[in-house]
Amino acid sequence: MKIEILEEAEQDLLAGFRFYDRLEPGLGQYFIDALFSDIDSLLLYAGVHQQVFGYYRLLAKRFPFSVYYRYEQDTVRVYAVLDNRQSPSQAVKRLFES
Repeated sequence: MKIEILEEAEQDLLAGFRFYDRLEPGLGQYFIDALFSDIDSLLLYAGVHQQVFGYYRLLAKRFPFSVYYRYEQDTVRVYAVLDNRQSPSQAVKRLFES
C-alpha cells in the first residue's frame, strides 16, 4: 500500500506549518511531524474512519486538524488537511473543489 498526498493537501500542510511557526519557532516543524505521523498511520488503519462528505476523515491526535482521504485499491489519497476550527461550510467548499 502507498500514500499519495495531493498538491492541495500539501498546501494545507504548508499553511499549517507557517501558522504554527509564527506562533512559536519550531512549533511548525512539530506540527508537520505530528501530521505526517497521523498520515503514516493510514498504512494500517485506512478505511476505518468515519466518512464525511464522501471522504474518510482522520482526526489528528495533537492538533485540531482533520485529514480527508479516499482509499482506493492499494493507494490512500490525501485530498485535504483542514483546520477543525474553521467554519464547516468552508470545509465543505474546500472538499468539493478537490
